[in-house]
Amino acid sequence: MMATTFHDYYATLGVARTATEKEVKSAFRKLARQYHPDVNPGNKEAEAKFKEITEAYEVLGDPEKRTKYDELGPRWEEHEAWEKAGRPAGFRPGGGPDVEYRTVSPEELEGLFGRPTPFSDFFYDLFGHGGTGGATHQTGRTAAPVARRGNDVEGEGEISLEEAFRGTVRTLELTGSGGTRRVEVRIPAGIHDGARVRATGQGGAGAGGGANGDLLVKVHIRPHHTFTREGDTLRARVAVPLDVALLGGSVEVPTLAGRRVALTVPPETQNGAQLRLRGLGMPRLRGEGAGDLIAEVDVRLPLPLTPQQRQAATGFRLS
Repeated sequence: MMATTFHDYYATLGVARTATEKEVKSAFRKLARQYHPDVNPGNKEAEAKFKEITEAYEVLGDPEKRTKYDELGPRWEEHEAWEKAGRPAGFRPGGGPDVEYRTVSPEELEGLFGRPTPFSDFFYDLFGHGGTGGATHQTGRTAAPVARRGNDVEGEGEISLEEAFRGTVRTLELTGSGGTRRVEVRIPAGIHDGARVRATGQGGAGAGGGANGDLLVKVHIRPHHTFTREGDTLRARVAVPLDVALLGGSVEVPTLAGRRVALTVPPETQNGAQLRLRGLGMPRLRGEGAGDLIAEVDVRLPLPLTPQQRQAATGFRLS
């Protein structure tokens, strides 16, 4: 029998044999982003690694194939030998070496594996088969195109707090094997720092009629000179004259909407007091109103003091 080397797909993806489907998918995506040919142009080692992890995921990412792989163990790699030199008659996992060889038919493979070939679509797409150049694979009857979804592409963008408040559009330039292209990404009002925006179909091109991948943009929000943000709540320090803090009154407060609103200050308001303006914070992403604006009172003395003000202040001193 033709000697083959067993490839441990679990080790290739760096996951345990007990890994969940989600963990397998996460590991594959991480490695695919690291070794993708577009990220490593001309790097043959990275290209080879990308092919290995792609083949591993095609098996472990499919529950049925993963079950067969776990059952067959090292004998899984013998499938490739069958295609080139025929398979053992009466094969069964764990069978002995004293066997006869004959040419396998697509019907027999389909009876054993549920399809005319045990190899994955990804395997044929990456390595090619029968002189097809990787664009199609032979099923034993007719050449069928391999449909494969394009890879997701990740990027980052920076916006101001005002843009996060009202929503905005960013144009990104993407460079790939097909050249440079510009993509408009719509950023919704109320987005949080570190959130990702998805532009469907704007990632890597699909193959064989497969859908394009998506573009995922991580959004960073620049610090603001007036407002700080806590979730959907905004905070700002507001200057309040001493007489207003003592006797009560109102002051104007800026908002991210670009207008100023009147803030009522109760009599005898202490420095540092927090007064709430409802509904003037950040809009909520799901369209359920907005958060609040918290105005922190910053009492200001009327400097320089006039003689009359100094005399009046003297009367406040305790004997």
